[in-house]
Amino acid sequence: MSSTEPNSPSERRRHRRTKGAVEIEIQLENQTTPLRAKTADLSLGGCYIEMMFTLEVGTKVKLTIWGSDTQLTADAVVATRDLQVGNGIKFTGMTAGDAVKLQQIIATLAEASPPTE
Repeated sequence: MSSTEPNSPSERRRHRRTKGAVEIEIQLENQTTPLRAKTADLSLGGCYIEMMFTLEVGTKVKLTIWGSDTQLTADAVVATRDLQVGNGIKFTGMTAGDAVKLQQIIATLAEASPPTE
């Protein structure tokens, strides 16, 4: 698993990130057609989505995330924007059941890409 240690001096994230591509659907407020993308990394607190047409920081979205045999939904907000590269997304709400599913997806990603250290 390639990750950054939480709580290190250079790291502001509260949750360890796990590299991996997971299918994701992004539903914007006031739009009927969702966007589809893949994650570059995923954590319990959010994810990074690689996409050419990026969203403005502060945009509220509803995400559907697909693991190999599960799906979950989360409310989220765009936290960072790298033009023509992607967006950092912060999860703002999900059910306890969906949080468990997210942990399972992250564990599966971690198993698929063990540490290279």
